[in-house]
Amino acid sequence: MVSLITINYNGYKDTCELVNSLRQFEDYPYEIIIVDNASPNGDGPLLKASLSGVTVICSDKNLGFSGGNNLGYKYAKGEHILFINNDMIITGPFLKTLVNRLQTNEHIGLVSPKIKYEHHPDIIQYAGYTAINSIRISNHLIGVNQKDRGQYDQATPTAYAHGACMLTSRAIIEKAGMMTNIYFLFYEEIDWSIQLKRAGYEIWYEPEAYVLHKESMTIKRGTPQRLYYLTRSRILFTRRNSTFFIKIAAILYQLFIVIPKNILLYSVHGQKDMLRSFIKGSYHGFRNKIE
Repeated sequence: MVSLITINYNGYKDTCELVNSLRQFEDYPYEIIIVDNASPNGDGPLLKASLSGVTVICSDKNLGFSGGNNLGYKYAKGEHILFINNDMIITGPFLKTLVNRLQTNEHIGLVSPKIKYEHHPDIIQYAGYTAINSIRISNHLIGVNQKDRGQYDQATPTAYAHGACMLTSRAIIEKAGMMTNIYFLFYEEIDWSIQLKRAGYEIWYEPEAYVLHKESMTIKRGTPQRLYYLTRSRILFTRRNSTFFIKIAAILYQLFIVIPKNILLYSVHGQKDMLRSFIKGSYHGFRNKIE
């Protein structure tokens, strides 16, 4: 059985649509675990009342992405674990394909499917990840915004899984550990992919399975909140994962190129909220504790 774990935060409609699509199309044995991350609009009790046969856990505080998934894992009964965003839907069975890929090689630790956009189901969002540039602390989605013509239909190892949908197993988690809770949002799946690699596992992209992503329904693009967490997590990531000399080079790059450049741009364009969020995210990225 696969335990599907998804996080809800003010996303009742999306969460119900995910559950309904699973019930309509998926025929592999599975259970659904929903972690409501202290939604202020009261989603938790509403989900409990409206979704029978689903485990709904109501957290008393917002634990973020990794914290919510780690909480859901405590309730999982399946041999395999799928972390999936609540703003996903499926249009056909996909679990068996992911499980089969994970089981083809004992060295595979994490598998993500092809991800396409729900509003443009012929356009790719994810067909793997490039490796992170250690100094700029940035990387790219492979295939993003390209029309799906089958050009990424070969299963292959990839740098990182996509946090919106990734399958592993209980045995792998017991060996490699769960996600760190330091980020709250962004970079968790990249950090976790590296953690699994250190434990001897590979990360794979499996194109025979695909899901459709509504994309950033919880935290919108171009907002001060998103900028804060991206900025903070980027710096925390390099502090946690880089070797000494790479870490020094990356921090100097942030201090003398990225931070001055963005402060100037937000100031010139009069984006005061974005400026405050960027400065706050940078400060907390350097000051917050890392594990």
